Amino acid sequence: MKLFDLPSNEKKNWLPFDGTVNYYSDFIAQQSADRFFKELQTNINWERDRLVLFGKEIVTRRQVAWYGDEPFEYTYSRVKKVAKPWTQELLALKKSVEEGTGGVFNACLMNFYHDGDDGMGWHSDNEKELQKNAPIASLSVGAPRRFMFQHRHCHEKVELLLESGSLLLMKDETQTHWLHQLPKSKKVHQPRINVTFRRMVSQQQVKY
Repeated sequence: MKLFDLPSNEKKNWLPFDGTVNYYSDFIAQQSADRFFKELQTNINWERDRLVLFGKEIVTRRQVAWYGDEPFEYTYSRVKKVAKPWTQELLALKKSVEEGTGGVFNACLMNFYHDGDDGMGWHSDNEKELQKNAPIASLSVGAPRRFMFQHRHCHEKVELLLESGSLLLMKDETQTHWLHQLPKSKKVHQPRINVTFRRMVSQQQVKY
C-alpha cells in the first residue's frame, strides 16, 4: 500500500535563509494516520524522561521512545537512551519516509504528547551522535500542533501547523542556524505522536 504522495508544488522552503524545511501536509492519508496512531500508542514501549534541574529530579509528563538499526546511544538534556529494535509499524513508516524523501535513516526518536499541556522548548537536533547536516524527517499523527522555528542570531521566526499525517523535512544547515519548538497550548485537548527519523553516526566515531 502506498502511504505517501509528495506533490511538486509543496517543495517550498519555509525558511528564508540558512537552511531548508519542506512541509507535506498529507504525506499519509488520514485513515492510515489514524491507524498508525492507534498502533503506535499501543505497541510502543513509552517511557518518561527523568531530568535533573538545579539538583532536583523532574519526571516529564511527555513520554518518549528511541528505536534504531542497532542499540545506538543517544544523549540529550543529559539523558542517555539506548535504541530498541524496530517494530513492524516503525519499519513500515521508515520505508515510506525513505522512499518519499530519498533519505536514509537508521533511528527514530518518538514523542507522545497527551494534550496541549505537553510541549517542547527551544532546541536544535545537533547532538554529536547525529550525522551533521543529515536530513531529519518528522512525521505527525494525532492532534494538529503549532511548530515554530527561530534563527539563532537574528531571531526571525517561522510558524507552521503540523497536521495529522504530515511530514516535516529539515535538512542542510537548519540545525546549525535554527532552533525549533512545539509550544504548549490550552486549546489542544487531544493526543499527538511525533516520529522523528534521524541518521546516527557509528558509536566509534562519536567523541565525548
